[in-house]
This record gives sequence, structure tokens and C-alpha cells, in this order.
Amino acid sequence: MFSSCSEKKQKISAAFEEPYLLVLGNAQDAGYPQIACKKACCQRTYEDPSTKRMVSSIAVIDPISNESWMFDATPDFTAQTKLLSKELKDNKQLPDGVFLTHGHMGHYTGLMFLGREALSAKEMPVYAMPRMLDYLTQNGPWSQLVSLKNIELKLLQKDSIIRLNERLSVEPIEVPHRDEFTETVGLIIHNAKKKALFIPDIDKWHQWERDISQYIEEVDIALLDATFFKNGEIARDMNEVPHPFVEESMQLFEALSPKNKAKIFFIHFNHTNPLLIDGSEAEKIVLKKGFNIAKQEMKISF
Repeated sequence: MFSSCSEKKQKISAAFEEPYLLVLGNAQDAGYPQIACKKACCQRTYEDPSTKRMVSSIAVIDPISNESWMFDATPDFTAQTKLLSKELKDNKQLPDGVFLTHGHMGHYTGLMFLGREALSAKEMPVYAMPRMLDYLTQNGPWSQLVSLKNIELKLLQKDSIIRLNERLSVEPIEVPHRDEFTETVGLIIHNAKKKALFIPDIDKWHQWERDISQYIEEVDIALLDATFFKNGEIARDMNEVPHPFVEESMQLFEALSPKNKAKIFFIHFNHTNPLLIDGSEAEKIVLKKGFNIAKQEMKISF
């Protein structure tokens, strides 16, 4: 487990008696290091492999029932299910279901490890929105997972709560993103009277018809898209990938109370984002302003 200033603001410990979140990865879809990157940001991971990070995903774990659910199936699915299994009793190796946010490579392609060439799983529940469900059903190789019953698709509807057990439920909320193949959702995880919000991908906050600040006030934890730290971070036209910059988000959230700022955990970092580097100046700025950074293997109560 990582040590950070967030531990002083949230009840984060090694042992939990109530449901909690586990950060399985915090990098953007292509991982860290990213393919063919010769920059210092990625070269450091070859010099020190301990600095590598897996693609963004979280899990909710219910230690009472020994159940768990993963949110997004990333290219690091094998390693992330193993990381999750360490939190479960009775040598349980797999989650009880997988929720998908959308159809970009870092968020669903891990399903391939449930297929014939790998685990050949038996009816793993996979929760997906209508377009995402249709995409998996109608396009190979994902359709083979369905026809061979490696996965069992469960339909989600926006703003409709699906109950997982007597303590936990999940509510998808649609968000604007580059929806070439599927819609995109954030997910609200309900635990008794508390809530955690997970939005790993979204276009600019102002493009959403809903008020993110209002959501932050209403939930107890908010894991939010922080793909890029600032404008100009990559050589490409950043209008092609219009995520909210961390600098923009911090400015937008500046008016929030210290209590509400402390709910925010930035996640989903591009390989160029300095928040991937422990102790970086960017990290110090974020923490000083009262926000948090989602670290791989971090456990968060809510």
C-alpha cells in the first residue's frame, strides 16, 4: 500500500471490516511505460521497473461476503485479478463481476483473458450499457466470449441502480467522451449511506450537462479523470483528446470546501503526466491544494 497525505484524510488501513475500494492501476489506456516512448518519462521505468504502473481500474471488495467487482477490464487484467485475489479469502482468484465504462482499448480489452485461448471462464458477469453490450455481441472476437458463454452480459441503464448484494449497488451515469463505438459512463458505487464516484474518462467538464462539483458534494469519494496534467503535454493536437487537465480541474474545484476537496482522487494518468512520479513537483502541488492522487494498490474506505 502506498503512503501519502491522503491517508491522513481518509480511513485507509491494511484491514477492513466493511466494503472498500482497491486501486488496481492508475495509468492511461496504453499503460506506463507506453509503447515506443523514448522520453525520460518512460525511460525511468526501464531503469527502475518498480515505477511501472498498470492501466486504470478499481475494485470494490466486500470482506463480509468475500465478494468483489472490478471496474473496467484493462490490458493488465491478468495481473490485476491476481492483485485483487490477495484481498480475498479461500484462494478466490476472480471477481464476481466486471463493470465496463466504455469501448476504448484500456477499458474492455482485458476480457480477452476470459476466452478460449486463456482462462475459458464460465459465465463471468459483465455489466455494460446498451451500445457497449451490442458491440461485444456483434463484433469478434468479443462475440465469441458471448457465444461460448465465457461471459454473461448484464444490461446497464443510465441512472438506474443495480443491486449487487445487501450492502453494495452500482449506478451508471452517462458522460461525454469520444464515443466512436459505445457510450461512456461514470459509475457510482453505493455502500449503505455512502457513495464513491468513478469517472476515468470524460471530455472537458463544461461539456457535461451535469455539475461535477455537485456530484463531489454528494459522494464520499470521487476518482476522476486526470489523463493530462496541463496543456501542451503531448506533441499531438490536444483537442483530439479533450480530457480535463488537472490544472483545469483544480481551478474548477478551488471553491470547494477542504472536506470536499479531500474526496477527490485523481486517476488515469497518461505516460507524460508527472503525477505518475512519486514526489514530483506536480504531486506536491496537488496535495498542497488539498486533493489526492490514486496510487496503485491503495485501499480506500467509503
